[in-house]
Amino acid sequence: MLQATPLGDGWILRHEPDPLPASVPGCVHTDLMAAGVIPDPFLGLGESEVAWVGRRDWTYERELTCASAQEQTDLVFDGLDTVAEISLDGRLLGKVRNMHRSYRFDVTGLSGRLSVRFVSAYAEAEAVRGRLGERPAAYAEPYQYLRKMACSFGWDWGPTLVTAGIWRPVRLEHWSTARIARVRPLVTVDDGVGVVELAVDVERTRVEAPLTLEAEVGGVRARAEIDGAGGVVRLRVPDVRLWWPRGYGEQPLYDVEVRLLHGGDALDVWRRRIGFRTVELDRRPDAHGTGFTLVVNSERLFARGVNWIPDDVFPSRITRERYRERLEQAAGAGVDLVRVWGGGIYESEDFYDACDELGLLVWQDFPFACAAYPEEQPLRGEVEAEARENVVRLMPHPSLVLWNGNNENLWAFRDWGWEPRLAGDSWGEGYYLGVLPRVVAELDPTRPYTAGSPWSGSWDRHPNDPAHGTHHSWEVWNREDYADYRLSVPRFVAEFGWQAPPAYATLRRALPGEELAPDSPGMLHHQKADDGNGKLERGLARHFAVPKGDFDRWHYLTQVNQARAVAAGIEHWRSHWPVCAGTVVWQLNDCWPVTSWAAIDGDGREKPLYHELRRLYADRLLTLQPRDGGLELAVVNQAAGDWTPALTLRRMSVGGEVLGQAAVAVTAGGRTVARVDVPRELTPTGPEEFLVSDGDGLRAVHFPVPDREVPYPKPEFEVALAPGGITVTARTLVRDLLLQADRLDPRARADRGLVTLLPGEEVTIGVRGWETPDAERARSALYCVEPTR
Repeated sequence: MLQATPLGDGWILRHEPDPLPASVPGCVHTDLMAAGVIPDPFLGLGESEVAWVGRRDWTYERELTCASAQEQTDLVFDGLDTVAEISLDGRLLGKVRNMHRSYRFDVTGLSGRLSVRFVSAYAEAEAVRGRLGERPAAYAEPYQYLRKMACSFGWDWGPTLVTAGIWRPVRLEHWSTARIARVRPLVTVDDGVGVVELAVDVERTRVEAPLTLEAEVGGVRARAEIDGAGGVVRLRVPDVRLWWPRGYGEQPLYDVEVRLLHGGDALDVWRRRIGFRTVELDRRPDAHGTGFTLVVNSERLFARGVNWIPDDVFPSRITRERYRERLEQAAGAGVDLVRVWGGGIYESEDFYDACDELGLLVWQDFPFACAAYPEEQPLRGEVEAEARENVVRLMPHPSLVLWNGNNENLWAFRDWGWEPRLAGDSWGEGYYLGVLPRVVAELDPTRPYTAGSPWSGSWDRHPNDPAHGTHHSWEVWNREDYADYRLSVPRFVAEFGWQAPPAYATLRRALPGEELAPDSPGMLHHQKADDGNGKLERGLARHFAVPKGDFDRWHYLTQVNQARAVAAGIEHWRSHWPVCAGTVVWQLNDCWPVTSWAAIDGDGREKPLYHELRRLYADRLLTLQPRDGGLELAVVNQAAGDWTPALTLRRMSVGGEVLGQAAVAVTAGGRTVARVDVPRELTPTGPEEFLVSDGDGLRAVHFPVPDREVPYPKPEFEVALAPGGITVTARTLVRDLLLQADRLDPRARADRGLVTLLPGEEVTIGVRGWETPDAERARSALYCVEPTR
């Protein structure tokens, strides 16, 4: 039977004058921090102080004894970051150059000093660039010249911390006769019967040995003989329970076990969990263009998505528990699709396991982003090898529903001035339209593939044409008002977003001792977007008087503006289902403390946007939308059954007077949107009026002018302690009330974000992690929109 010996202990990192203890899995930066050699690069300006680390070569070492009674011993690395030579007692075992692959070396009978020497990623990338020529990219760093997590070279939300190290587990595997080298599970459903086809590759030490495969799924067993180096076992499991995305059904998972037998003895065992479901991508042309609708178990979905970046710039620090926490936060916000973005990594099994269990659909980018990637060797062979390994590795997961070739590279070729600069040089098209779809079609034909995001499906159309396929909406954040989201109805919005700073306690931890201001040194250093603060201020000025010299007010208002901007997009696009079939917010998470588009900041704290997503991505949503010079109430129902809410419309003054009201009768069928025209007499006619719609505990509010033009009354409210939190009672209109619980205690969390109260209404805000509740202290952490001075 194959035996595995973990090799996580006993490593050192070569560093002058004395070697340092090394953690494996880990990376050079985390080892240097643990030894006190470098500061935490997340704090203050520490990132700049450690830039030298990525320019150095580094060596990991430990003693290794490979003695075993088995016929063969392999040294297995699940991940090496990135360009390295592996030697044992001076004998070269191999050279590697891809962070996204695993590696196996025969070390049978060998012992001695194991050495893994990493070459600086900069040196390797610059050498490849020198051989293959310059290629354009969105950023100056040379990330497109090697197969490494691109965002470790920095991004418009991430620090430049170029890592090296043994970033995934390493072990010895001892085995005899044969071992399972690869299992490729094809899982489908045929009229209620689960069909599992397990293609198994084996590696042998004895070619002549007769081998048998035995597999079991859901109580069904089957056997097959190995012919040479592989075999196929097929099973049919009757009456399977279907795996569904969250909100559509349950997520039953089935254990699969494959045993490799020789003469009745088990030589090796492969175990995974699978789920039975079907997935299609409907890209048929229609009257509106070309669709992009995910269909799971024949159910058409409006995808409620978020983009996922690596949750730490040092991914070896991300534990199973941290993945679970972050993804539970996503599910708690109503998310049902997570897009693993192409500037990061293929995540660990822990990520996909959690998605399987939580019912979160996974859209997986291949790791290409915002750059022209050379297609010559050595990169071309590495790209195909990594794609083959990771497609097969991730195939068992029912949550994985889409493979995507790249992020923004097809668009960039057409719009970012690449085509004339490249002058015929390779840039990645052969990967996205050739290698990758071929690999997916060969290995994983049960899942759809799309060449890129955005992509209109053909060079005959603009790659980012909103009427065809996927669309990235960035002009609004970069140059326009978020109200302009309402000017188009893309078929699928795969990226859009708005920035805001992280939570106050996150800033205080990351910038100790700094007098906070939008342009203070630490704040500027932790703002990586081009003209990020300028865009924040211009976006704010369209709606509010920009506060000068009042950081707390600026902090609150920029967070409000982020939530309002994303709400403007999602409410508009959801109201146009099924023409628009999904939104994927940029972004769910952060990899360090930074001003960014994230809903959850780098310390794991939820911004107001996170709580707003809970409303926007709920099964049922009310939204008031400007349409054709009037207003329309959209009743969005993504639940299965009909919804007949008891709706009211109230035209009100900002002073609290009801100027007109009406009851509305409407039924929204399951998975549909019902629309009601707002009567003219209920439409607000000036800045001192607004419209409120209520029904079944949901509310939509519409103000006809920006907040800076609204003559708000001075907000008045009372605060009292309540079991597990506080109760706020409004005496006037209170717009976008927010409790910043982390100002009370860095460990405190509130259970809701922005809430608008009419005179006489109250809300109870739950607070956890607050050890000494006090009503007056709570009042000091409450913010709301105030009259323009």
